[in-house]
Amino acid sequence: MTAVVPNVESRDHPHHHHGWWWKTLLAGLGLWVITIVVTAVTGNNNLVPTLILLGSFLVPFCVVLFAIERVTGSISTLQLILAFFVGGIFGVLGASLLEADLHESFWVYGLVGLIEEFVKVVLLVIFGWRTVPKTAKQGALLGATIGAGFAAFESAGYAFNAAITSRGIDLVSLLETELVRAILAPVGHVMWTAILGAVIFGAAGGGRRFRWSWWILLAYACVSLLHAAWDSAADIASFFAVLFTGDALQQLQNGALQQSTANQVEALAMLLYVIGLAFVSAVGIVTLGLVLRHYRRVERDAGAEAVEPRAEEAAPPLT
Repeated sequence: MTAVVPNVESRDHPHHHHGWWWKTLLAGLGLWVITIVVTAVTGNNNLVPTLILLGSFLVPFCVVLFAIERVTGSISTLQLILAFFVGGIFGVLGASLLEADLHESFWVYGLVGLIEEFVKVVLLVIFGWRTVPKTAKQGALLGATIGAGFAAFESAGYAFNAAITSRGIDLVSLLETELVRAILAPVGHVMWTAILGAVIFGAAGGGRRFRWSWWILLAYACVSLLHAAWDSAADIASFFAVLFTGDALQQLQNGALQQSTANQVEALAMLLYVIGLAFVSAVGIVTLGLVLRHYRRVERDAGAEAVEPRAEEAAPPLT
């Protein structure tokens, strides 16, 4: 009697393609705006934690809903939600412990990128250990979920620091921080961990166990470099803004910038910063697309090779 192996890859979840991610995004955005208005009108600082939670978690949680609607196989909704919350918490805790003794320097950005991406790789392997089948798409979705959790808790910390000042609660600074980080969240931690997940799971070839590949090390180095470039973009933009703005460099050597020169440097630095982030984001998007396309082709070819022998066995003998 031949055992029948269930095809977990083709098993759909009942919540697929309902568009909950964008519906939640719109509803959450409305709640965030209402909370801003009520907080500003009433001056009730008790609403600040609500603002921080809504602004920091809305976009990352919508990433989780996006993943939930597209997973197949053995990844469950509960597994993704746990990966988001537990992975996010352990991610920021682990990164904080490993980064505690780092000293300020230009090279610290590279070390931070290596540390945070390593922490997320460990979490990705732990949460994906029992995932079947291990395909690039599954890995990208699980990686994006863990990256979203990391981004959410990290953004909450940044929002809190922006809100607390010596003059009390700075609501404008809080909202600016949340808005910028919410817009950039999908092309930051989410993107980098999705790339790693796609490569790590893709190397498993659709099997049940992880397999080592030198492509994993290359992907780790690549996303760490993207991470470092992202974090250092502001400093690099400021350096080139001073370099390219008239006699700004000479003024700095003499003591300080004149106000008009400082305004020019600040405007150019902001422009270069936006261009830098856009470039890093584009590289990440293209990289993820190429990785998914490569492993999709590999998985398709492997499936075709597996079908051919079965077709030959099923063919009747020639007489």
